[in-house]
Amino acid sequence: MQSILKKWQSFVAALIVVIACIGCSSVPSISNNPWQVINVPTKSKLLDISFANNSQHGYLVGGNATLLETKDGGDTWQPLKLELDDPRYRFNSVSFSGQEGWIAGEPSLLLHTTDEGKSWSRIALSEKLPGSPIAITAIGQNTAEMATDIGAIYQTTDGGQNWKANLDAAVGVVRTLERSPDGKYIAVSAKGSFYSTWEPGQNAWQPHNRNSSRRLENMGFTNDGQLWLLARGGQVQFSDPTKPEEWLEVEYPELSTSWGLLDLAYRTPDEIWIGGGSGNLLRSTDGGKTWEKDRDVETVAANLYKIVFFSPDQGFIIGDRGVLLKYNPKTADPADPAA
Repeated sequence: MQSILKKWQSFVAALIVVIACIGCSSVPSISNNPWQVINVPTKSKLLDISFANNSQHGYLVGGNATLLETKDGGDTWQPLKLELDDPRYRFNSVSFSGQEGWIAGEPSLLLHTTDEGKSWSRIALSEKLPGSPIAITAIGQNTAEMATDIGAIYQTTDGGQNWKANLDAAVGVVRTLERSPDGKYIAVSAKGSFYSTWEPGQNAWQPHNRNSSRRLENMGFTNDGQLWLLARGGQVQFSDPTKPEEWLEVEYPELSTSWGLLDLAYRTPDEIWIGGGSGNLLRSTDGGKTWEKDRDVETVAANLYKIVFFSPDQGFIIGDRGVLLKYNPKTADPADPAA
């Protein structure tokens, strides 16, 4: 009886060690943290960022009609207040092309500027608009593209006075929606159970089944125009560049992780950053073959859900509770050829 008890004690002790090690990470650390925490004067949820005519002048938008302006490349931000009928508007998206900019929000809000944000005018939207605007892309002078939370896509070429539908039918409530530079879209369904694609010339979204049992968290376009996906359990996958309809093998940058992967962005053709829950941030400098972890950022108490690079030297990460990180090329790894 005593020997059986000792065996059980040994088994339980071994099990505790295994469970404890599940949270351990074997991913190597990056040698230099290039991300600087920026003090932002709001605790509202930040949702998007864009820069106007130059890399110094930009805007941050978010919940509770949050609109912040920077004139020093994102080092400092000042709040702006717009005269709106409801202070609870959610500004989902901001985009600039030169001095012309747009802000899309909900419920059914669209703002337009032609003087780099000195003044904003509200564009009236039809009450029959399917869904609420969640994404706006400034394409050129007087031209922009707007997408709603059920996948309706519209374009204007006259500064927002008239909008033309780009496709006949919406896709349904979406979890995430991304646009490629050449006008293609990919949308993940609200429950993460499937995704849909659309490109100019098609009259409807093309549905696709997810390729595993794991719920899709986010999807977007790779540096060469193919697709990437993030799924539950820390799963990363890229489409096959030689066979666009097929996917490469699943990758798990950090095995046995309990936090989710939320967004992915390319800094250079080979350098990829992935943000996740609880301040987790991963980097690959070889196109996703191997990964490193930025452990200095783990002290940031926020989920890192949006990564944007405007150039190899200018990038930002948006987290919840008003967290903003700015890429600082001066503190990047000096041995990194991509730096």
